[in-house]
Amino acid sequence: MNRVQTEDFSVANEYDRLAHDPGCGAVVTFVGKVRDFGDSSNVSAMTLEHYPGMTEAVLGQIEAEARQRWPLDEVTIIHRVGDLQLTDQIVFIGVSSAHRKAAFAACEYLIDFLKTRAPFWKKETSDNGTVWVDAKDADAQAAEQWQR
Repeated sequence: MNRVQTEDFSVANEYDRLAHDPGCGAVVTFVGKVRDFGDSSNVSAMTLEHYPGMTEAVLGQIEAEARQRWPLDEVTIIHRVGDLQLTDQIVFIGVSSAHRKAAFAACEYLIDFLKTRAPFWKKETSDNGTVWVDAKDADAQAAEQWQR
């Protein structure tokens, strides 16, 4: 299940959806949050925008790729858009599998490719005003490891 939404999500509810299968031996989750630093120091808020339709298609594509690589049961990708404040949750990646190594690897794969391929744009607000955040070389390098 993949969603792009403005409203917050419940990690407990998402976990329950992932873990319901009796064959599930592992659930791995990742939650990304708004922090007080980024390209700017003293970040106080951020705004996230996306390309509707294309974003959901990319999320579905990276999920399908992960399912081809690992034996996965359930996959959930949630990404919020709109105006967010410090400590707000931004993104949830959840994976269940019969095997922990598959669940860990798939979760990492999904966030690496979400950050490099999904059309999201982030604007940080700080004491110095607002700035659109550029793509990070470190994110590209993290995604590149999966191509080897």
